[in-house]
Amino acid sequence: MKSDLVKKGVSRAPHRSLFKALGFIEEEFEKPLIGIVCAKNEIIPGHAHLGLVAKAAADGVRMAGGVPVEFPVIGVCDGIAMNHEGMRYSLVTRELIADSVECMAMAHAFDALVFVPNCDKIVPGMLMAAARLNLPAIFVSGGPMLAGKRNGKTLTLTTMFEAVGAVGAGKMSEAELAELEDAACPTCGSCSGMFTANSMNCVTEALGLALPGNGTIPAVMSERLRLAKKTGVKILDIWKKDVRPRAILGEKAFLNALALDMALGCSTNTTLHLPAIAHEAAFKLDFDLVNKVSAVTPNLCRLAPASGTAIEELHAAGGVPAILKELAKKNLVDTSATTVYGTLGDAIQNAVNRDEAVIRPIDNPFSATGGLAVLWGNLAPEGAVVKQSAVKDSMLVHEGPARVFESEEAAFEAIMGKKIKPGDVVVIRYEGPKGGPGMKEMLSPTSAIAGMGLDECVALITDGRFSGASRGASIGHISPEAASGGTIALVEEGDIISIDIPARKLAVKVSDEALAKRRVSWQPLPPKVTGGYLARYAKQVGPASGGAVFS
Repeated sequence: MKSDLVKKGVSRAPHRSLFKALGFIEEEFEKPLIGIVCAKNEIIPGHAHLGLVAKAAADGVRMAGGVPVEFPVIGVCDGIAMNHEGMRYSLVTRELIADSVECMAMAHAFDALVFVPNCDKIVPGMLMAAARLNLPAIFVSGGPMLAGKRNGKTLTLTTMFEAVGAVGAGKMSEAELAELEDAACPTCGSCSGMFTANSMNCVTEALGLALPGNGTIPAVMSERLRLAKKTGVKILDIWKKDVRPRAILGEKAFLNALALDMALGCSTNTTLHLPAIAHEAAFKLDFDLVNKVSAVTPNLCRLAPASGTAIEELHAAGGVPAILKELAKKNLVDTSATTVYGTLGDAIQNAVNRDEAVIRPIDNPFSATGGLAVLWGNLAPEGAVVKQSAVKDSMLVHEGPARVFESEEAAFEAIMGKKIKPGDVVVIRYEGPKGGPGMKEMLSPTSAIAGMGLDECVALITDGRFSGASRGASIGHISPEAASGGTIALVEEGDIISIDIPARKLAVKVSDEALAKRRVSWQPLPPKVTGGYLARYAKQVGPASGGAVFS
């Protein structure tokens, strides 16, 4: 056992004395030491209940003959951090989480790890750590929030952000806004919808590092605690068989994850996180591969924000296994891929699609191609990402004048001030990984556009990124970013921006010669942050097209 490094022999008597200070008894020194990596805190609704999930996982570990030891990681609530300085601190926590798990696991010689994440950057940060450490590992998330209900309509966090725009446009009163505020987020759990947290928790199933149900069992159901207990039992089996994450996280796993991503219509943030996880597993996952999988994988689900369907309805319909079974009918996933419980085929063998309105059959998809698309052109030589399944048909092809803003805040002020007109293309730059720094999500501007009823005639492009709750012609991750001298830095007010999502094109209609002249006089904006972790992050982080990993 790896943990013998801190438990066995005369020289480890001081170590054992410290364990005994924790209440350990001699019998526990003969059993594997299993780390329970728990992201519980009291600021993220998706994490407030994780202590119960971690306890259930620990109970399973003890039942199977292991010794569970819990330790924490940090987390940021993207919703609470949205639309102010705090959003710079969201993506950057992914690396801190991965690094801190590495430090804790190696310093204390754990034999295996059970990861208990739930929201946005916490899931990929833990997945990166699992791939890096290559200790036997398994995941069990906290599960999604139940959707809110009001007057027979389904409510999610998207509802709230778009309601702000509706109030600004005079379409909703502040009293109505307050009613929604009370109803939109009714329980603990990750925000209800195919946003980043639920996207990544579902993707973890396809990667093979979690038991079926991880991504969709609602947080408030006892089924979630039963899943956690089974996960705790399973980690001992994985440890005994010495199944390591890198034996799972190979080409088959990442292609399966991308196929599920496209079928589900996941958050655009998956194109940041999957490459970063693959990087830790020594596998190259780039934008070309994303488009390759998207081109052949039909979009089978349209959940909020692309529709009014909530994640709990996906669970009732059969969850991730049912989607994977549909994809397997046309060999779009590899069922021989290794998982923590056998093969992917084992997960889908008994899966049933119980609601074909939620999970379309493979022969009757919402669209023949996947939920995400990567666009290329002179404005995005290294690519840009759009959630095409959440774009209205009228905006799949669009041309309009650029309305240029050097920050999210400036753009949001202009939108709320009714300065954006039908046909415009809002350009937000210097919000990339380096320029942000931290690559802020643009949920407030996109939601304001939708709330004002402009999502059928206004596009938004940025070198920043979007929340999974964003919808409309919202194109992000433009690479290279403005701070690195990308073409987006050269766009001027009134330039015509051409968007053709079916053709995978994004361009500014300015000649190469004119752009070259602009580049001669271009100077980057001064850094927005000059000290602390964000300044260090800006120096180390790579481009969004490569997953924004540290170089």
